[in-house]
Amino acid sequence: MGGFAFLRPAGDPKRSPKAARIAQNILHGIQIKYVAMATKRSHTCALEVVMSALSELKKRLRPGQVYRRQDLEKWSNAVDRHVRQLLDEGRLEKVSGGVYMAPRQTRFGKAPAKPEKLVEAFLKDDRFLMVSPSAFNGLGVGSTQLYNEPVVYNLKRHGRFKLGGRTYDFRKKSSVPARLTQEVLLVDLLQTMDRLAEDKAELLPRALERARSMDPVRLAKAARDFGSVRAGRLVAQAFEA
Repeated sequence: MGGFAFLRPAGDPKRSPKAARIAQNILHGIQIKYVAMATKRSHTCALEVVMSALSELKKRLRPGQVYRRQDLEKWSNAVDRHVRQLLDEGRLEKVSGGVYMAPRQTRFGKAPAKPEKLVEAFLKDDRFLMVSPSAFNGLGVGSTQLYNEPVVYNLKRHGRFKLGGRTYDFRKKSSVPARLTQEVLLVDLLQTMDRLAEDKAELLPRALERARSMDPVRLAKAARDFGSVRAGRLVAQAFEA
């Protein structure tokens, strides 16, 4: 037993100081190993929790949908880390500050979410009217230009903002029509004519002629609720002629 004297109880008079030091070192080594194993196990469990939460978040994403950071927080316990991972994987794309979209997969590759979804998430409001100036071509007043920048009439934001790689012209109004009727479209033409590439001297007489073919009550309401002062005067002028 002499070779194992370090295992004797601490109070044993036969236990030498050297044996005590050896026993202490062994116990210290065991403690260090135990702490390392516990730490590794803890880190592994934490990583499993994070990965499990990320997998759950991926299940929530729907192609073509747009999400604000607050939306993703409901499904994630580490939203910033998860968003970075999803961006790296291409499962999310950044639209603007705090706004992300899950791209749609088409036969031509990945496609952005629909413009209406992008705008609604950006504004945090569904009260807006999106108009492409190219829509004026459908009024039959001789406009033929094509425009790439949609105009978004809304109650909150004003300015040009890029969403999903496309620029939108946000114009703040006190009220916004619920839908784009022919009367609203004509009023918009009258109030934005100076911004268009067409010859105003040729376009305006045709626009006023088109106004005379419309329901005067509905056209007057569209001008009153949505149009500028100038547009209102032009509508009144059309029916005075």
